[in-house]
Amino acid sequence: MIFVTGGTGFLGKHLLALLCRKGYELRVLTRTPHRHPWLDMYPNLQVIQGDIRDKALVRESIKGCRYVVHAGGKFAFWGDEYDFEDTNVNGAQHIMDASREYGIERVVHVSTVALIGTPNKDGLVDENHPVNPQDPYQESKWQAEQIVQSYHTDYDVPVIILRPGAFYGPLGNYAFNRLFFRDALRGLIVKLDGGNYVTFPVYTVDVAQAIELSLHKGRVGEVYNIVGDCMTHNEVFDTIKELSGIWYPKIPIPKQVVVPFSQLLTLISHITKREPFYPINLQSVIFNNWRVTNDKAIRELGFTPTDFRVGAERTLQWYREGMPEVIAEMACS
Repeated sequence: MIFVTGGTGFLGKHLLALLCRKGYELRVLTRTPHRHPWLDMYPNLQVIQGDIRDKALVRESIKGCRYVVHAGGKFAFWGDEYDFEDTNVNGAQHIMDASREYGIERVVHVSTVALIGTPNKDGLVDENHPVNPQDPYQESKWQAEQIVQSYHTDYDVPVIILRPGAFYGPLGNYAFNRLFFRDALRGLIVKLDGGNYVTFPVYTVDVAQAIELSLHKGRVGEVYNIVGDCMTHNEVFDTIKELSGIWYPKIPIPKQVVVPFSQLLTLISHITKREPFYPINLQSVIFNNWRVTNDKAIRELGFTPTDFRVGAERTLQWYREGMPEVIAEMACS
């Protein structure tokens, strides 16, 4: 039995389908199961309604499980610092407390490579790169990682930490998907500072693959970057334009314009209480060169990333079909 958090999110939808096809018995924690009737597709899945911030519920839910996949958490480019800490930091603490108590055979903790914050300008980002979080989300994910790692160091809890890049693929419409796919399809292709910054996409199905591999492979206590092809913004947009037949030109906008505009939108959002279209916290991800290496994951986990053209075509097809909540790839067989 595998206990899974984040099972109804962007990654979770792909993860549950993969784990079901592999024959695992699953127990999934979700706050709003009534919003996800597609969970009924999986006969080997037990749904528990609740929140990872509920320590007692997490403890009871993990009892009797063999593995834990902690893929849940709060991800946004804007929000209250306390909310990130309460969900991402305290949630990880509750997961690790229960995993230690019940002798879980392996905990796979899904973090993010974005917690690096400020990658070296010209070098590669490997698993030993210094960490320098730049916003509350990144800080909370770094704190969560440190908690997870401490349970391995201090109590011998067998953990694997995965740091995925920027998710893209069917079933998601936020972050990379919105900026590079949805906005492009609507005619908004922004060329920031010449479009030569390097980004770090990963096909979401590949992250699910890496999680399943990590249940049995890899070295406990280790961190693995899970990314696909690192590409410039221009390369990403050019590929999407070619595959979709978009003719819209890229709109050149310098950083000196985008940052003040984003700061203004963020200030307004403190009044509206709604995330701005371009949150200021995007700047760490957008205005840096993320040359992230996945060599360690390929070598030790057997990770096989999907070519960006292939993943982009599948993502575009999902948009063409009207962004359905359920796709054929979610079937259990």
